Order: sequence, then C-alpha cells, then structure tokens
Amino acid sequence: MSEMTHATQGSTLADILERVLDKGIVIAGDIKIQIADIDLLTIKIRLLVASVDKALEMGINWWQEDTYLSTKAREKEIKEQQEGLEARLEKLEAVGSK
Repeated sequence: MSEMTHATQGSTLADILERVLDKGIVIAGDIKIQIADIDLLTIKIRLLVASVDKALEMGINWWQEDTYLSTKAREKEIKEQQEGLEARLEKLEAVGSK
C-alpha cells in the first residue's frame, strides 16, 4: 500500500516564507469605479513581498530615505533644518547690525 503524498509535504511554513522572501512576490490589482463609462475613481494597488536584501538587489530602497523609518534619514533632515535655521539667524543678525 502506498502512502499519499502532498505537494506541501516536507515544507514547513518557515521554508515557504524563506522561499518567498528569497525570490520575492508581486501582487498587483486595480480598482476602478465607473458610471456610464466615466471613470470616477481608479486605485492601483501594488504589493511586493521580499527580503530587504532582495529589495536592495532590485533597486528598491525607499525606506532608507523615509524619516519615519530610518534614523539616518531623520538625522539628515534635522541637520538640514538646523543649517537652514543657522543661515536665517546669520541673515537676521547681519540685517540687525546695520
């Protein structure tokens, strides 16, 4: 008597997740609301699930520039704001001393 085998046999959830993150998966869809052939609303949904390394390999790195997700980006923004304020202060002091 032979044993029934399934495609998922031998694959744990961790194995499947590792494969998905290693290769990446893209889910795309569009939602369109129309009345009498007139577009009222179009929503494009794109979802990419991948590891950080795979995303970087594909050239996707938006989180590195997002000040809410990256302390380096936030520090850069604070430094730029500080430099801008210092420049404004110097201008005000120059005008006030005339």
